[in-house]
Amino acid sequence: MRGLALFLACLFLAGAAEAQAPRVLVTLKPLHAIVAGVMDGVGTPTLLISGAASEHTYTLKPSDARAVAGADLVVLVDDSLETWLRRPLANRKNKAGVLRLLKAPGVATLPLREGGAWEAEDDDHGHGHDHSRAQLDGHIWLDPRNGQAIARAVAAALGAVDAGRAAVYAANAEKVAGELAALDQRIATDLVPVRGQPFIVFHDAYQYFEARYGLNAAGSLTVDPERQPGARRVSEIRAKIADRRAVCVFREPQFTPALVNTLLQGTAARSGELDPIGAAVPPGPDAYATILHNLASALTNCLSGAS
Repeated sequence: MRGLALFLACLFLAGAAEAQAPRVLVTLKPLHAIVAGVMDGVGTPTLLISGAASEHTYTLKPSDARAVAGADLVVLVDDSLETWLRRPLANRKNKAGVLRLLKAPGVATLPLREGGAWEAEDDDHGHGHDHSRAQLDGHIWLDPRNGQAIARAVAAALGAVDAGRAAVYAANAEKVAGELAALDQRIATDLVPVRGQPFIVFHDAYQYFEARYGLNAAGSLTVDPERQPGARRVSEIRAKIADRRAVCVFREPQFTPALVNTLLQGTAARSGELDPIGAAVPPGPDAYATILHNLASALTNCLSGAS
């Protein structure tokens, strides 16, 4: 009987600890994975965007707005990427409980690419950037060295709102950083054989990954996934693929294979798929490594001709 009482007391205390954990809201799945790792043993962060929804054009539901208002900490890249969060963040009473990772210590940034091979993204086509606010590429999580800096920045922000567990967050962040350093080395080794192969992407989201691993990205395309391009545009795209000698053209999950096949017809390029936010990856602390591993595998398979 005493053993049962002790067991029930432990369950109660565990539940109380979970209930008292900071309420943390994270916008994107790869960031959520890092935050989940830093919060290991304390609580579980809430993921705002799941599935195939775009980080650029997400529409907040009333329940999302309430979650933003009630969170102890909101973690995002920046208002210039998640522009739809700007008003809810401005309306928050707790202005300090917001972590914008684009400005976090140790996070290396790159400027947006436009002009020449890099076509400007059209807001109407689902990948709009706010150029009036920033000229930095917001896809910072695609360099695992930034992932390590993000883990440490998250630990510091959590320690500020939950000082009693600051040491736990710091220790978890170092564990996450070590795992990401090992992941970085594995990916670097895997990508060596295809580093010189030129490729084109539909959405210029990958330059942090390209820069980290010395990949030969040759440009991007502006294509509306919901509308078939006209004959002139198809001809322009095919000419660009040929001119850049692209071995592969990589779509994202919102682009149908039929559209990609139409664009590639008459060229020597193969098609592949890249997913920068892991639309089909289950959320959780392992999602970040899975997303980056999937990118490396997709690039290796297509560029090497394995698939």
